[in-house]
Amino acid sequence: MNYIILGVIVFFALLFIALYNNLISIKNQCDEAWSNVDTELKRRYDLIPNLISVVKGYAAYEKSLLEELVRLREKAFNNQGSIASQAEDETALQIALDKLMIRLETYPDLKASRNFLELQKELANTENRIQAALRFYNGNVRENNNKIQQFPSNLVASLFDFGRRDFFKLNNKEAKFPPVIKF
Repeated sequence: MNYIILGVIVFFALLFIALYNNLISIKNQCDEAWSNVDTELKRRYDLIPNLISVVKGYAAYEKSLLEELVRLREKAFNNQGSIASQAEDETALQIALDKLMIRLETYPDLKASRNFLELQKELANTENRIQAALRFYNGNVRENNNKIQQFPSNLVASLFDFGRRDFFKLNNKEAKFPPVIKF
């Protein structure tokens, strides 16, 4: 009889340890995924000044849009707040970038510029990498949120304050649809 009780206690202890370790793994995966998103966003921030420098010579009358783009880049770059707050700033930055690219289609010399084409390609590549990193992050958030809500891991999660995480999502309907750019 004592072996049965001991076996049940050992079983529940091992289950508890496994659930706790699984929650720690998911937490670390979410942190790593967000770090990847942050790295890709920084890459975008680094490309924007180069894009602006190339465009300035061609787009003198677009000065207000370029200034707005710089302001939004700085705001997004410096935002260390919640994921929802960062998503809001990233949405505004993405909309400004899209507007700039749409306006620039009227500059035939710029469209043929090798520097502009390289920057445009790098920016498109970076946007694709950001989207992939966000999908990876949101997938980890989904797994985290599922685990802390499902039985029996929710019991362990509540004991050690494992919390829900926010998905990174665009807050603006305009940013959800890609701009039409014809080069």
